Amino acid sequence: MARPEGLEPPAYWFEASRSIRLSYGRARTHRIITKGMATETEVKIRMSVDPESARRHIEQAGYRALGPRTLEADQLYELPTGELRMTGRLLRLRTCGDKWTLTYKGPALSLKHKSREEIETGVSDGIALAAILYGLGFNPGFRYEKYRTTFAAEGEAGIVTLDETPIGLFLELEGPAEWIDLAAERLGYTHADYVTLSYGALFREFRIANPEVSDDMVF
Repeated sequence: MARPEGLEPPAYWFEASRSIRLSYGRARTHRIITKGMATETEVKIRMSVDPESARRHIEQAGYRALGPRTLEADQLYELPTGELRMTGRLLRLRTCGDKWTLTYKGPALSLKHKSREEIETGVSDGIALAAILYGLGFNPGFRYEKYRTTFAAEGEAGIVTLDETPIGLFLELEGPAEWIDLAAERLGYTHADYVTLSYGALFREFRIANPEVSDDMVF
């Protein structure tokens, strides 16, 4: 299959789904359930301050940055049928500096916190992987960027991330549900502040009020 003119393999993380092509020409999607797979539990919290004030607020609550502020560029991949999105699954290729990561996320559970199966692995050559995905029938879809700073507190089970995005500033709390609630309280937030939508869903809402923006959430 020829690549459309001008379409370069994007350098981003992607979410994984398996498509098995049968010898009779039919294609079936096949979800692999593996015992003991990791589950991601998280919430977002929208912040109304500037990034520097947000950083000070997080540090005053006892969290320390684990590394520098870095740009994460994410590329989602989708089947021509739109099956991943319709079933709540996600395949993402992410680049962060010279690091590439491929991630699959399963359907999210409808709880107070967003919880879903997550499988990810490092990739040595993201450009080649993007080309492989395209060859297998996955098309690049939504693309989004954020400047992320990750924080943690010694002895605690979760992480706090500060995301600077084209649609605003967000805290993300990821860890056990009990830790999320305690960390949110420590940072001055309640359950009413929790956002469980993905950045894709948040950007779709943003575009309704701002139809002039591009299809992708990029700087």
